[in-house]
Amino acid sequence: MLDQINQIITVIQGAVWGLPLIILILFTGFLLTVRLGFLQVRHLGKALKFMIKNEEEGHGEVSSFGALCTALSATIGTGNIAGVATALAAGGPGALFWMIVAAFLGMATKYAEGLLAIKYRTVDADGHVLGGPFYYIENGMGRNWRWLAKIFAFFGACVGLFGIGTFTQVNSISSAVTNFFDPETVNTVSLFGRSYSWSTIITCIVLTFCVGLVVLGGIKRIAKVSEFIVPFMAVLYVVLGLIIILTNLEAVPSAVVSIVKSAFTGSAIAGGAAGVTMMMAMRQGIARGIFSNESGLGSAPIAAAAAVTKEPARQGLVSMTGTFIDTIIICTMTGLSVVIAGSWENPDLEGVAITMDAFQKGLPFPPAVASFCLMLCLVFFAFTTILGWNYYGERCVEYLFNRKQGVVKGYRWLYILAVFIGPFMTVAAVWNIADIFNALMAFPNLVALLALNGVVVRESKDYFARLKAEK
Repeated sequence: MLDQINQIITVIQGAVWGLPLIILILFTGFLLTVRLGFLQVRHLGKALKFMIKNEEEGHGEVSSFGALCTALSATIGTGNIAGVATALAAGGPGALFWMIVAAFLGMATKYAEGLLAIKYRTVDADGHVLGGPFYYIENGMGRNWRWLAKIFAFFGACVGLFGIGTFTQVNSISSAVTNFFDPETVNTVSLFGRSYSWSTIITCIVLTFCVGLVVLGGIKRIAKVSEFIVPFMAVLYVVLGLIIILTNLEAVPSAVVSIVKSAFTGSAIAGGAAGVTMMMAMRQGIARGIFSNESGLGSAPIAAAAAVTKEPARQGLVSMTGTFIDTIIICTMTGLSVVIAGSWENPDLEGVAITMDAFQKGLPFPPAVASFCLMLCLVFFAFTTILGWNYYGERCVEYLFNRKQGVVKGYRWLYILAVFIGPFMTVAAVWNIADIFNALMAFPNLVALLALNGVVVRESKDYFARLKAEK
């Protein structure tokens, strides 16, 4: 029965992540990139400067940096470690190339999302801020499109509860901890008709308690925890990735050639299969890329809307740095490490185990130390993603039910329950379910971005003209 359900989920995942959605994502990013004059190249330096320089004027609940860290807490997660490895195993090294291409175009998409989030957000008399795709659909496209906003909010709440927010993150944390402390699964307990390591059970309980402690404190507590953990974990992971690249420098050129060549010709070997086509590499790269950086998904603008700012375009630039850091820096580090080590070719490895193998081979440390470092990174990455997506899911529920706090609190407790049961889901089913909800959430948001791209261009021209005049 379980196998049949998994097969059905796989078929649905293949359908929603077909050619139409891939074209829509790439077209949206390409259109915005061209219409904004390759803004992600021309203004990247300014964006990185604004990232750490908060505005003091304007409405909002958290600083611009706090809003970015909340968004990054949701984006930098298992997608950067297990997701990249999964994409390479299924689509070959070429998947990384398409991941980077999609991220480059996605920077323009993320800019537009952040800008629209500030422009069309609502602020209550008590200072409570609510914004994101549901409000730029309703207020930007008009109330006749409110049904589309509701669809986005529904799938957004589902992504948090069943997709990126809980199952994938908790499953990866428990797998990493168990692989380190009990790799042979010696100490087990029987639950739900299956045997689980005590490491999995203990991790599950501790993680659920920690998540509950933070999410019950709302956006300000989530932002405060994110501001502390996100910079630390990102720097740690980048340093480990640089060590792998620098200590295996002679293997980097051939790895880059393999990535580019495989992007257009496919690979002879991928996860033990006979081979993959260019389309498979593209699909895996883009699907896992959007899972990781969430450009076009519509999640990040929910956090951006809470930022203290009066300039929509400025917050758009800050939001854009999220995709740059997440995919073009961190995912590339993971992908290069996996290709250099050749771990993607091992059919016996799955998910985070692929990256674990690459770190053990690539780092000049004993395998136990390398495994512990990766486990630490993954635990922090996934934990903050759980926190960020709780906030996203709650804001979606708040919009769906006209800000009824009783319903929001009920969702919060369901979310904590989903964290508790996450370790007991199968890996393949978890990732496919997440992909399905991602796609269904992305469609309404991409429609809105295309409909409002003229607003984005006008706001941008006005802002950059004023900046130039001030100089």
